Amino acid sequence: MNNLIKLIEGQAQVVGEDSWNLVREAEGELPTGLLILSLERWEARQDEAVLCGERFSLDGLLLSPDDEVERLKPWLGVLPLIAVDFPSFRDGRGYSQAYLLRTRLGWRGELRAVGDVLRDQLSHMRQCGFDAFAVREDKSVEDALKGLAGISVQYGRSVLEPRPLFRRRG
Repeated sequence: MNNLIKLIEGQAQVVGEDSWNLVREAEGELPTGLLILSLERWEARQDEAVLCGERFSLDGLLLSPDDEVERLKPWLGVLPLIAVDFPSFRDGRGYSQAYLLRTRLGWRGELRAVGDVLRDQLSHMRQCGFDAFAVREDKSVEDALKGLAGISVQYGRSVLEPRPLFRRRG
């Protein structure tokens, strides 16, 4: 992924070279290197030690909008990366998935937004817990960085600030 932005120590930075390969096809030969696979393909590819939580997986996981985040609970300790798919900018299920992964399930690893990821969404994605953003290839990654500046004051609670604004006031 070329248009990748990551939050490193709270600062948004463009990543020059991403070592992860996103595999969207359900069948066919897999490329070499670090892979991000669909939940079904990830589960089928793992050995018993990974599935039992005894060994770290070498593959990342692609969460589709229809996947239930609770299903990942047994494997959260062995996953190196979770990518949440946004097939369309109008599909907001990925925001809920990210929020649940961070708050309810306590996921602390890399949480990457992939798919139809645009500048205007980045600030809200960050509030929901994303720390990496694969911006659409036809968009400028430098321009997208400005989207992370976003809104200076959040009224509601988020992953970054769990207290609503009225609770933060003196």
